[in-house]
Amino acid sequence: GGMAAAVLLLLQLLLLAAGPGPGRADAGQELRDALREELLLSPLPTGDVAATFQFRTRWDADLQRGAVSHYRLFPKALGRLVAALGVRELHLALTQGFWRTRYWGQPPLQAPAGAELWVWFQPTVTDVDKAWKELSNILSGIFCASLNFIDSTNTVIPTASFKPLGLANGTDHHLLRYAVLPREVVCTENLTPWKKLLPCGSKAGLAVLLKAERLFHSSYHSQAVHIRPICRDASCLVMSWELRQTLTVVFDFFSSGQGKKDWSLFKMFSRTLTDTCPLASQSKVYVDISPKNKEKELLEVSPPPTSVHEAVVQGEKKTYAVYDLLSPSFFNTSRSLNVQLKWKRPQESSEMPIPTLHAQRYVAGYGLQTGQICTLIYNSHPYRAFPVILLETVPWYLRLYVHTLTIITKGKENKPSYIHYQPAQDRRRPHLLEMLIQLPANSVTKITIQFERALLKWTEYPPDPNHGFYVGSSVLSALVPSVTAMKDTDVEQSPLFTSLFPSSDGSSYFVRLYTEPLLVNLPTPDFSMPYNVICLTCTVVAVCYGSFYNLLTRTFHMEEPSRGGLAKQLANVIRKFRGVPPL
Repeated sequence: GGMAAAVLLLLQLLLLAAGPGPGRADAGQELRDALREELLLSPLPTGDVAATFQFRTRWDADLQRGAVSHYRLFPKALGRLVAALGVRELHLALTQGFWRTRYWGQPPLQAPAGAELWVWFQPTVTDVDKAWKELSNILSGIFCASLNFIDSTNTVIPTASFKPLGLANGTDHHLLRYAVLPREVVCTENLTPWKKLLPCGSKAGLAVLLKAERLFHSSYHSQAVHIRPICRDASCLVMSWELRQTLTVVFDFFSSGQGKKDWSLFKMFSRTLTDTCPLASQSKVYVDISPKNKEKELLEVSPPPTSVHEAVVQGEKKTYAVYDLLSPSFFNTSRSLNVQLKWKRPQESSEMPIPTLHAQRYVAGYGLQTGQICTLIYNSHPYRAFPVILLETVPWYLRLYVHTLTIITKGKENKPSYIHYQPAQDRRRPHLLEMLIQLPANSVTKITIQFERALLKWTEYPPDPNHGFYVGSSVLSALVPSVTAMKDTDVEQSPLFTSLFPSSDGSSYFVRLYTEPLLVNLPTPDFSMPYNVICLTCTVVAVCYGSFYNLLTRTFHMEEPSRGGLAKQLANVIRKFRGVPPL
C-alpha cells in the first residue's frame, strides 16, 4: 500500500510539473498560446471554387517588453522582429493574379497583385523611416521576396486609409507606412518559408493540402501574414498577440481540364486530410452550401458534415457545412477526409449576383506624352448611399495634373468631402491622393485625372523597358450597408473568416477592395542603337587600324632572282631541243 501511494504521489508531481498539454488547460488556468486552423471552401458564381486557409496563433504574452525568451507556437523570427523594431501591427500579402470582384463576389480578405506591406509602429519608435527600411529588409530575407526594393519612391503615409485592425491607443498616421510592389512574382520560394512558420509545418493538419504544384496551377493565389494586438478577454484590460496566416486560392475548372463543376479535395489539392495537427485546439473545414438563388439549393456535399453553421457574412446570410477534424469519432470511421462538392443540376440558368461595391480602373489616351487614369466605382445597392475612401498611389514619373481631377456621378459633379494630396518629388517619393467620396444608391462614379509621362535617365530603365511600368492598385475602404442585420458574436467562437474585420454595428460591414494594377508605357529610347554603334565602330576600327598597323610595322626585303625551279629547267631542256632560246 505504501509503495502504491508513493507511485501515485510521484505521478501527480510529474503531471503538475508537465503542466497543461498542447491545446488544453486546467479549469482555473488560461491558455498561454493556442492555435486554430480552418479551411473555407466557397463555390463561386462562375463555377470556380475558392479555398481559404486561415491559421490563427494567439499568444498571451507581452512582446514589446522584450522579456519573452521561450517560443512554443508563435514563430520566433516574427516575435523577435516585433519586439526589436517596435511593431504595433504588421500586414504582409504576396499575391499572384487578380481577384475578380465583379464575377467572384467579395473575398474574405483581398490583396493587390504583387507584394503589399503596411505596418503600424509603436509611439516609442523615434526614427520610423529607419525602422521601416530595416523591417522590409528582414522580411525580404524571411519570405524570400524582393521587399528590399521598398524605399522612399514607393512608400506613402496614408492619413485616412489603413486604420489599425487591432488595439490602438491612438491613430497618429505618422507611425504608418504603406508600400506596394505590383511587379513582384510569387512562387514556391515564397510559399516554403510561409509554411515553415506554421506550428505543425506542412506535415499535419490542414497544411497537408498546401501542395505547391497545385496551388500555383490556379487563377488566383494570395498568401498573407497579419500580426496585431487583441484583447485577452471581454474586459480588455490585458493585451494578447495574434498571428494570422491566410492563404486564398481559386481553382478554375476550365484550366484543370475537368470540364465539370464537381469538385473534391483530391481534385483540387491532389491530397486528402489524413490526420490533425496535435498542437491545434480547433481544426475545422467549412463548405458554403448557401442557396445561390431563390430555388432549392443546388450544391450537395459528402460525406455528411459534423454540423451546420449559419452566419451573416458580408451582409448576406450564409449556410456552412462544418467538418470538425478534432471530433473523437471523425477519423475512426474513415482514415481520410475527401470533401466532395456536387451540383445537382447545371447552374447556368441562374443570374450572377452583383456585389454591392466593386470597381475597375484603366488608362486612357494615346501617344507617349500624356494620358488619363480612369476609375469607375459601382454602388449597386438599390436604395442606400454610403461613403468610400479612395487611395491612389502613383509613381513620380507619371506627373499628375491635379487641376484636371473630375468626379462625375449620374452626369453631375460629385465633390469629395475630404481630400488629401501629397505631390511627388522626382526620384524621392510618389504621388498620394486620398478622397472621401459619397456614392449615391444604384450609381456609377467616374474619377479621372490626367498625367504626363516623364523621360527617365537611360540607367533608370529596367532590363525589359518595352514591357511597361506598373502602377499600384487603387484601394477602396468603405462601410457597406448590410442587407441582413448582423448580430454581435463572440470572436473566439465565430469562424476565423468572419473575425478579421469586426463589424462596428449590425447595419454595415467593412470592405477593402483593390482595383487592377495599371501597365503604362513610357518614352523609351532604342536600346539596340548602342549595340549597332558598337558593332559598326569595332568593324571600322578593326579594318582601318589593322591596315595602317600592317603598313607601319611590316618590313620589306629584296629577294634575288633564283634560277628557277624544276618546271623552268624542264622547259629550258625542251626549248634547247627545239632550237629556241632558253627562258
